[in-house]
Amino acid sequence: MNKIICIVGPTAVGKTDTAIALAKRLHTEIVSADSVQIYQSLDIGSAKPTQEEMCGIVHHMLDFVSPFDAFSVSEYVDLAKQHIKKLHENGKTPIVVGGTGLYLNGLIYDMHFGAQASDDAFRKSMEQIADEEGVESLHARLSEIDPEAASKIHPNNSRRVIRALEVNHLTGKPFSDFSTAPQLTSDYAVVLIGLSRSRESLYDRINRRVDIMFQMGLLEEVKKLKNDGLNDRYQSMQGIGYKEVLAYLQDAYSYEEMKALIAQNSRHYAKRQMTWFRRYPMMHWIDIEGKTTEEIIGEILSIS
Repeated sequence: MNKIICIVGPTAVGKTDTAIALAKRLHTEIVSADSVQIYQSLDIGSAKPTQEEMCGIVHHMLDFVSPFDAFSVSEYVDLAKQHIKKLHENGKTPIVVGGTGLYLNGLIYDMHFGAQASDDAFRKSMEQIADEEGVESLHARLSEIDPEAASKIHPNNSRRVIRALEVNHLTGKPFSDFSTAPQLTSDYAVVLIGLSRSRESLYDRINRRVDIMFQMGLLEEVKKLKNDGLNDRYQSMQGIGYKEVLAYLQDAYSYEEMKALIAQNSRHYAKRQMTWFRRYPMMHWIDIEGKTTEEIIGEILSIS
């Protein structure tokens, strides 16, 4: 059976470097699973890999959506699966890399909701909340309006939580079918690799990344996006780093307060990511602290 290797973990842990090294070893390509790196012109704040950093490895699902457009999880899954299928047809094992749990869920689980009515705008707003605040906040909301549904849907089953909220939003009635637990996709076998570091080390990397982003020109990047007509009402500008700089440009914070807030929000996001990824029963965790790239790749290959 064809397989995919998913390299996941919190922001700044080292996913990009690891995935590129693995892709070079396996002579394959990368499918990104990052909900901010999909946007054109959002380069520095999203930590999008540069052409030099890619080392000639082809990356899919990067830099292809206008920052003026909304983009849903279902749209991501449809496009990403097309790339995965083509890679399999060419005899390659795709490497999926990213930290957006909603995207990962869509790739590894089969979830069919039937032909009930839908509200794309509502669903996208729920997906944004899940990405920024964690799906737990949506599950808590569902518990208030439909406790029976909430009791039968695992908090990590983001697409089903969102669908239950959507059905309630549209009909005012509870979601009708809660009997089917999420099933792993039958499209391919999934090898799930989670990268971790000590909290102290991870937070230090996050803090240093924020400094590097400003040295690279994050402030100028956001100023240009703002001049192009983007503001905090657009989905693309809700990413950490972008919303804080926009607020700074509106005199909401001092420069140092803005930088500190980006680092703080990034650390909080990393904590939510770890909570999310720890729920996957088939996750293989690798503590990469103090290990060489070769040692990390060796561990991944021994698992996959």
